[in-house]
Amino acid sequence: MKPEIFAGSIVFSKKGRDKGYPFVVLLSLDTDFVLIVDGKRRTLAKPKRKRRKHLSATPHAAPEILSLYAMNRLKDSDVRKALKPFYASEAAPAGPDGSSSQSKA
Repeated sequence: MKPEIFAGSIVFSKKGRDKGYPFVVLLSLDTDFVLIVDGKRRTLAKPKRKRRKHLSATPHAAPEILSLYAMNRLKDSDVRKALKPFYASEAAPAGPDGSSSQSKA
């Protein structure tokens, strides 16, 4: 069964120039659109309106983001902190000898 997209969900973009990036769903606008933020490219001051069908839901959620948003105390740094485990490209995988797999040129 596919996870649902709701406010507080951690989602990945499937379409557009932000394809593959993680986001937090801030608000559900209607049955078709949601507002998403990531704290970097899409800040709380300028959230992205995106169709649900262009998002890939995960089983993860960030309820602390919603509670801070409800109290009007949410900051972009809180969103970035919640999404940090979902950025796979930030850490280069280590090789069998413990060194980075990136070539040194």
